[in-house]
Amino acid sequence: MSNYNAPFEIHVHGEVLLRPDVQYAQLQEALKPLWHYAGARSLAAGATSAYEEEPGIRFDTAEHVLRMCWTVRGDEDFRQALDEMCMALNELAEQGAPIEVSFYDTQFDDDDEEDDNIADDAESRDDFIMLFVGPTPAAIMQVQRDLLVRDVVHMMERHFDGAELGGVVTEIDKLFTQRFDALVDSLEISKPPRGGAGGGHGGGRRPRHLH
Repeated sequence: MSNYNAPFEIHVHGEVLLRPDVQYAQLQEALKPLWHYAGARSLAAGATSAYEEEPGIRFDTAEHVLRMCWTVRGDEDFRQALDEMCMALNELAEQGAPIEVSFYDTQFDDDDEEDDNIADDAESRDDFIMLFVGPTPAAIMQVQRDLLVRDVVHMMERHFDGAELGGVVTEIDKLFTQRFDALVDSLEISKPPRGGAGGGHGGGRRPRHLH
């Protein structure tokens, strides 16, 4: 569990659009891995961040969005809590969404403050991971694709006009199409018949842009 001697400060950041029928009790259960890890007995008690300036974990009932800007002190075992949370949020999500998680090495920061002559080979254990949740594999791949396109285009626009990058986006779509088709084949999900109406399982639908 988290405490002031924990080796990491872990920041969870993201927004997840939830299904319209999701109730607070369902969200509390889905997020139990987080607030339980923080030593709380409920979401309301555990939603407060370790830093007062951060809004913590909030359920925007007007827009039906889960908003997270929340820090907890912990260890590597927090990754298991994240896995459990993502599995639960998949059942509640309306569409795919990214969740950013940063691990800050508090021990490294303490050593740096105490010793200005810290050895050159000393390395921080800081880490950053991007997690994805969504109601289907297609929804998750869609948000992964959109983020990748955004990052690649942003980087390449330093050297090329945006209108010149259509071929790059097409190639990214091809890669995700191959990944999605491989997933469909591995799960033996039947695809809708070509040129006809109806048929097939919903899980076989490709994300938009990947057709």
